[in-house]
Amino acid sequence: MKTSNLHIKPLILVVVILVIINSVSTSFFNRFDFTKDNRYTLSEAALDITNKAEAPLIVDVFLQGEFPSEFKRLQTEARSILEEFNAENPNIYFNFINPLEGNADAEAIATQFYQMGMTPARVTVKENGKNEQRIIFPWAMANYNDETVKIPLLKNNLGATTEERVNASVQQLEYVFADAFSKLLTPRKQKIAIMRGNGELPDLNIADFIKTIKPYYRVAPFTLDSVANNPIGTLEKLNEYDLVIEAKPTQAFTEQEKYVLDQYLMQGGKMLWLTEQVAFETDSLFNPSQTSFALPRTLNLDDYFFKYGIRINTELVNDLYSAPLILASGQGEDTQFNPYPWFYFPLPTATKAHPIVNNIEAVRFEYANPIDTLKNSINKTVLLTSSPTTKLDAVPRQLSLKALGQQPNLELYKDSEQPLAVLLEGSFTSVYENRLKPFSYKNNKNNSEATAILVISDGDIIKNKTNGNQPLELGFERYTGAAYGNKEFLLNSVNYLLDDTGLIDIRSKEISIAFLNPDKIADEKLKWQLINILLPLVLLAIFGVVFISLRKRKYTL
Repeated sequence: MKTSNLHIKPLILVVVILVIINSVSTSFFNRFDFTKDNRYTLSEAALDITNKAEAPLIVDVFLQGEFPSEFKRLQTEARSILEEFNAENPNIYFNFINPLEGNADAEAIATQFYQMGMTPARVTVKENGKNEQRIIFPWAMANYNDETVKIPLLKNNLGATTEERVNASVQQLEYVFADAFSKLLTPRKQKIAIMRGNGELPDLNIADFIKTIKPYYRVAPFTLDSVANNPIGTLEKLNEYDLVIEAKPTQAFTEQEKYVLDQYLMQGGKMLWLTEQVAFETDSLFNPSQTSFALPRTLNLDDYFFKYGIRINTELVNDLYSAPLILASGQGEDTQFNPYPWFYFPLPTATKAHPIVNNIEAVRFEYANPIDTLKNSINKTVLLTSSPTTKLDAVPRQLSLKALGQQPNLELYKDSEQPLAVLLEGSFTSVYENRLKPFSYKNNKNNSEATAILVISDGDIIKNKTNGNQPLELGFERYTGAAYGNKEFLLNSVNYLLDDTGLIDIRSKEISIAFLNPDKIADEKLKWQLINILLPLVLLAIFGVVFISLRKRKYTL
């Protein structure tokens, strides 16, 4: 009996310890991220947004079923990120759905997705040394209290391989989910004034961008027409807005209007300027002579920007790295749309890893002007520049479609990178310091609070194309299928200037994803199959022979 008790006591002790450990583990739960880049650690901004969900927030992800290995990685990473959101707030639920379940018609499903504003991706997949076309639905939908937000999961980087696109998409997963949750959970508080009265782009041409920012902010048109009769009242009303957007003004500003904008900035207001010093439109080339003149544009803003620390030059950026000009040929059903090199549509590149331009697609400019930065106390960040193969063309200048197809003289393209988008941050000095004021204002300030201005030397980057009276998506070229990063760049710009959730910081999170080499896989497939299948069997057989031999020797003795 004593011997039996000696065996039972340790067993009981082990059982008691396991019960205690199990009880403690259910009370204290934690997750650990051992990845080098902390890809599964949610940022503080994402956590703050997630914790606002007080009712079920359901995410449906359309990445389920059979698709290429690269998208399996995207599926796995999306699931992992959503698990982190769910671990932080149990009200976050998610489902993975296969849109093609039950052998559904892929083309019909793709049409339904397109009609809902979720364009499917057609990708070329190389498997077993062969190229195949697949339709993928890299989208998700978040639902909360009868509101729905669409979530794009795949970035469409121009010229990128599928692996590079998936890699870029994985880096943005936390951002796209947190961004969608923010739209559903965060009330719109900050106000944006879309300026009118100085020949800005019409509503139809900025409709898509306005639609894009409305889920984040309260947006309203604002005109300076009343400045002439009631400048102080106009300024006081403008001060109620957090951001001013000037979208391609074409009419000169009066001194009173400039003073209103100047004092708005001195009160801490923020500004996004999309303005040009050269007047030219592509439509002006479509005449019998196929030529037109680019002329200087006078907006009476030279001293305004000079005081803040920049100068927009009256020149055209002629860049070999550019987007094509699409021209139609033929008539009726035989009409074809052909791309031609047009060096006045530069595709600028980011100069540094800034949250506004980090990991965005190429931004399409039209007839941009170079920006000089001047020395003063303001911190200046050049966000986008032309390519090293740039030539500056002075105006007035005649442009002609007859130049299409002509070989450029590479010796002339030596003006190097030219700044096209500059962010100014700090405490600004008034343009009207030590100058006669256009009108008397008792609250005049000569130095601003800490604020910011973003100046972009092209108004057309915010201009969406139209189909009849319907706006098309900003940055989408319907005749070539190209998708440029204009909308993402401008949205990031507004988010950065008015960031109160920290969402823009999530964009700067870098994640490194390793992919297998498909060519190497095809070449070495048989070798690795033999190693993975035959080698374990051979090792097992050797172990069996050795084990049996040892047993025979042992029991034979």
